[in-house]
Amino acid sequence: MTKRDLVVKIAAETKLHQESVGAVVQKTLDYLADELAAGRNIELRNFGVFEVLVRKERKGRNPRNPSHEVVIPERVVVKFRAGKVLKQRVESLAK
Repeated sequence: MTKRDLVVKIAAETKLHQESVGAVVQKTLDYLADELAAGRNIELRNFGVFEVLVRKERKGRNPRNPSHEVVIPERVVVKFRAGKVLKQRVESLAK
């Protein structure tokens, strides 16, 4: 599903204009990105948690030249942990 698909689906269900729904969806994504960029976590109950984590520096190897080690620098990443309800809904696919 793309952002456009999401906007079309919400607009059809709520009978709102796609332009208005698109603006709300985009603003929501902007606020989420701003919070993550500021280093703050986001918790959406029953959906999941977006966490900002620092990955430590580590050594890596090029698969084509395994004898040559490369230092992979420390970096900041975003991790997502699914909430209870989302986990249950996704796990029901396997049944």
